[in-house]
Amino acid sequence: MNPRDHGDIDPTIALLPVEEAARRLGIGRTVCYRLISAGELESVTVGRLRRVPADAIPEYVARLRALGRPFVQSAA
Repeated sequence: MNPRDHGDIDPTIALLPVEEAARRLGIGRTVCYRLISAGELESVTVGRLRRVPADAIPEYVARLRALGRPFVQSAA
């Protein structure tokens, strides 16, 4: 069974679309792009596509926790 059949991204994928990274963080796509622009969330460009390494998400959360900063939430 294909993981996309249920609307999920395969957990073995190393580079996530920004929308999936935002979903995993529980934030909006725009907020995720702001974090990327600010250098707070790692991303790479593959051709014309912006991708977030899957391991960058727990690293970002760990940095927030270490700094004692509140988790960024979207306004929605």
